[in-house]
Amino acid sequence: MNQPELYVALDLGSNSVKCVIGEVADENTIHVIGVGVENSSGINKGNIVNIDATVASIKRAVAKAERMMGMTVNKVILGIPANQSSIQDVKGVVAVNGDSREISDDDLDRVLESAATMLNSPDHEVVNQIPKKFTVDNLTDIKDPRGMLGIRLEVDSTLISSSKTVLHNILRCVERAGLDVQQIYLKAMTSGNFALTDDEKSRGTMLLDMGAESTTLSVFKEDILTNVAMIPLGGDNLVKDLSGVLKIDTSQARELLYDYGRAYCDEKMIKEGLTVPVVGIDFKEQFALSYIVDILQDRLSEIFNLVLDELYNQGVEDLPGGIVLTGGVANLDGIQKFANEHFNSRVRIASPTQMGARNPELTGAIGVIQYAFVEGMFYGEFSDEAPLEPIQQGNNNYNDKRTKMDQDQSEEPKQGVMVKLKDMFNRFID
Repeated sequence: MNQPELYVALDLGSNSVKCVIGEVADENTIHVIGVGVENSSGINKGNIVNIDATVASIKRAVAKAERMMGMTVNKVILGIPANQSSIQDVKGVVAVNGDSREISDDDLDRVLESAATMLNSPDHEVVNQIPKKFTVDNLTDIKDPRGMLGIRLEVDSTLISSSKTVLHNILRCVERAGLDVQQIYLKAMTSGNFALTDDEKSRGTMLLDMGAESTTLSVFKEDILTNVAMIPLGGDNLVKDLSGVLKIDTSQARELLYDYGRAYCDEKMIKEGLTVPVVGIDFKEQFALSYIVDILQDRLSEIFNLVLDELYNQGVEDLPGGIVLTGGVANLDGIQKFANEHFNSRVRIASPTQMGARNPELTGAIGVIQYAFVEGMFYGEFSDEAPLEPIQQGNNNYNDKRTKMDQDQSEEPKQGVMVKLKDMFNRFID
């Protein structure tokens, strides 16, 4: 690709909906040129609980990103949460077509489709497939078999699947917001590929994405996502703890967390105090900063212990590459040091470095953009049609284009493996 490509990522979180527009020149060069973040309504711990409210949040987030660009978004790449998702290793085998026995794109599509049929969860649908290696006859460990000669083509893949119900509800919301979905990715996978270094992904590292209502752990080893799980606790629980223990209202607790919250307290801070108003009485009470830290540490310890339990249950015994924190809670002062002591492991915080997006909570959306670019380069199947178009002169209503829902799509996409995998669950929104 000689010219930068435009990608629009939509990240549906329980606390906020993020729409990020990125201009991608290569895998490591992403320029963020539009960001829209809107409070999320209708999503609880990754599940859609109110379609109308979710649609409204999507529209507002997209409209904010559109205003930065002065263009209209019509296609998005969707990042979905890890709740009710699963990982399965599979194998696909096909005979090579054609008299020449040269492996083509069609052979690649067929062997990946063969692997996808091995999904063993009837209530799940394949979201992503990650080829680990190809085998041509007796030659193995091949990254890309196209152009090689052979009779038998095999693939060892990792299937990432999600609940049909979860997918149906998410896709319905995006469709009703007037947007076409170009591709869907598990956010735990794309965030890890973006936030972790090549060495971390190879050695065995856990990415801990700490959001408002949930914490998602994803483990990478040998460059592949091997484990994923969602813990139903996050930043909102920290707010509720402060509100309940200190007897202050939720908005004050949230401000307290943002302005003074810390996960670690050194000796210089032990005597520092804060004065906060108490709910129900005209009185202000003073609390030691160390007391605030104790409240937050208790909840963080619970979350981290649940993470350790999940790792144990999934048979993860060691993380040579350490732990990487991201997500909104990763902004909490001192959390890196506290996590380091709690896990007894090397810990760092990952945050996007792109101008205008230097916040850990945007890791998911930018990771979706990067992964879509890399996969599109391999399969070459993203549409040439841009995901944005100029706003019509005189049209100041950014939602006019979304007033007609459930429109028929007459354009036929190129039927490659990415499109075919997506078509497996597109029938749910027909």
